[in-house]
Amino acid sequence: MSRVEFPKAGTIEVNPSILSADFACLADEIAVIERAGVKMVHLDVMDGHFVPNITIGPPVVAKLRGHSKLFFDAHLMITEPRKYAKAFVEAGTNHITFHIEVEDRPEELIDVLHDMGVTAGICLNPETPVERVEKVAPLCDMVLVMTVHPGFGGQEFMAEAAEKIRRIREIVGPEIRVEVDGGIDAEIAPIVVGYGADTLVAGHAIFSKSDRIAAIEAIREACR
Repeated sequence: MSRVEFPKAGTIEVNPSILSADFACLADEIAVIERAGVKMVHLDVMDGHFVPNITIGPPVVAKLRGHSKLFFDAHLMITEPRKYAKAFVEAGTNHITFHIEVEDRPEELIDVLHDMGVTAGICLNPETPVERVEKVAPLCDMVLVMTVHPGFGGQEFMAEAAEKIRRIREIVGPEIRVEVDGGIDAEIAPIVVGYGADTLVAGHAIFSKSDRIAAIEAIREACR
């Protein structure tokens, strides 16, 4: 596995989501965002069961790993994250986030991920209350708050779901990253940063633009 340093908390990071990228040339798309100075890229993994879409698996991650030195942040939107975690780690993933909705023993899985040498995160869907992750969140390196229903890019930002960021930040303190995914653009980014998010997953807002680098910089500038 490629050893890439996890961006420490305390900085605002734009984390481009490849879900909205051109899948015919993913390596080129990632190379472009790397030139924009981002530190991480968000890999959307869907199994057609937990969410109504199918995207990529470990073989694709392994191929991309050979073309990038970015921190690979894999969001496993799948029903059996424990079963497939090792394969993603061996493919070159640096961080794995799984959903609280599918894991009865999240503390154990976090330990497993840490033992495999990757950072770990927990995610909660818009309808999932913060209480579901209250105990496990402090054990994570990053907590992901969904502000759309996972499965497809380009959805409208759910303001009510974003409010949970405030409570998550209170729970984890300043040393754990709080990531937000769903409808993030230059207009929404400063709102969620104000709530306490420091890791901004953006897909459509970047890859729908002809100038990906300018799109990333617009989100950064909006948060300054």
